[in-house]
Amino acid sequence: MPDAVGVIQTYGFPAVLSAADAMVKSGRVTLVYYDRAESGEQVVAIRGPISEVRPAMEAGIEAADKAPPNGKLVTYYIVPNPPENVEMVLPIHYTEKVEQFRWI
Repeated sequence: MPDAVGVIQTYGFPAVLSAADAMVKSGRVTLVYYDRAESGEQVVAIRGPISEVRPAMEAGIEAADKAPPNGKLVTYYIVPNPPENVEMVLPIHYTEKVEQFRWI
């Protein structure tokens, strides 16, 4: 079964850290991408079965909203079954670095 992708974008590091922590603890998902965006925004992406990504994203959204001051949720989205061409262009694939943490 193809994996879904969930992405959360926050303002401030505490919010993205809270979101990432909550997501990996709430479902069988793997954190596949993290980066800073412009103006203090942060992005984190997870992969896993859609049945696991949805509750993990809900937990991440809630955690980002409750993050300490100066942190807030900017946006989020889930892509249930990204096509192969999207996977080849965007940094959402499983790399060797994260493969050891992947749920199988």
